Amino acid sequence: MALVYSTDHGRTCPGCRQPLAACSCKAARPIPVGDGIVRVSREKQGRGGKTVTVVRGLTLDAIALTATGKQLRAACGAGGTAKDGVIEVQGDHVERVMSLLTQAGYRVKRAGG
Repeated sequence: MALVYSTDHGRTCPGCRQPLAACSCKAARPIPVGDGIVRVSREKQGRGGKTVTVVRGLTLDAIALTATGKQLRAACGAGGTAKDGVIEVQGDHVERVMSLLTQAGYRVKRAGG
């Protein structure tokens, strides 16, 4: 069984067993490839009727994706998650997320209806 969390330094990398901030094998992790356009959409389907703002197309590693997701959620004052290359922010915050990502220097398009 691999060590996932330590009370000394928090989450650890399963590959090199170092803290995630000091992970020596993160360069070997693949960064998702995209067309350079970040797509922001609003979804309700499969979520029990709850609205979620979804951000796809960010070419970031897992740590940077988590940090970006945290910034977006804090700016919107909402919860959410960042996993599998997708950031989800609870609620309908499409316009706010698009403006924040544009200010950060990303090419942003609204996807969906």
